[in-house]
Amino acid sequence: MSAQRTGGRAADELRPVTIEPGFVRTATGSALMSAGETRVICTATVEEQVPVWMRGRGSGWVTAEYGMLPGSTRQRKRRDGVRPDGRSVEIQRLIGRSLRGVVALDRLGERTVHLDCDVLQADGGTRCASITGAYVALALAVEVLRADGRLDASPLTGSVAAVSCGVVGGRPLLDLDHREDARAQVDANVVMTGDGGLVEVQATAERTPLSRAHLDELLTLAETGITALRAAQRTAITAGSPA
Repeated sequence: MSAQRTGGRAADELRPVTIEPGFVRTATGSALMSAGETRVICTATVEEQVPVWMRGRGSGWVTAEYGMLPGSTRQRKRRDGVRPDGRSVEIQRLIGRSLRGVVALDRLGERTVHLDCDVLQADGGTRCASITGAYVALALAVEVLRADGRLDASPLTGSVAAVSCGVVGGRPLLDLDHREDARAQVDANVVMTGDGGLVEVQATAERTPLSRAHLDELLTLAETGITALRAAQRTAITAGSPA
C-alpha cells in the first residue's frame, strides 16, 4: 500500500497555492509564490537599456536570476555570492528561457526586464514555483509600463507556468514535495504555456527507466496542475494590476 501524501492529497492534486501580488513595493512587478511549504519571492525590475550586444536592434530582453537564501533549507545554504553554483545557473537559465517564450521582445522596446527569484523556504518544486511566480511579476511589470505610457500594447503573447510531477512507489504523482522527491523513481519538471504548448520537459529516472506510458501520465498530470496554476496567476494579476 502506498504511503499517504502530505495533507491527504490525491495523486492529481496540487499543494495549496497562493500568489500574493505586489509583495515587494519597490519592484516594478512582484509576487510571493507559495506552493505548500515552498515560498519564493519573484520580482521584475525594468531597466531602460539592453545588453551591449542587443543595442540598436529595437528589441528588448528578459533575463532571470535565481538563488536560495541561507535559511531556506534545514542545513544552511551558502550564498551564491558573485558566482552562483551550477544548479542555480541551470535553474535561472530555465526561468529566462521559459519567460522569453511568451514575450514578443520586439514589442518590449530597448529595455530589459530582470526577473529575480529568491527562495525563502524550500520544500520541493522551487524552480517550478519560480517560473509560475515570475510570470505574475512580469505581467504586473508590463501593466505598470502600459499605465505609465511606456508601452502601447502588451508584449506578452501568452502565459507560462510550471509544475513538478514524478513516479513514487510506482505511482504517478503531481507536485512533489521534498519528501516525495527524495523517494521518486522518476522526477520531472514540466513548463507549459496557457494554451497547452510545452516549453520544456525535464525528466530523470532513478534505477528504473521511464516508460512511455508513465511519461504520458506525467504530462497529463502536469497539464491538470498547470491549468489550476494559470487560474491562480490570473487572479493575482487582476488583483495586483494598477487601477
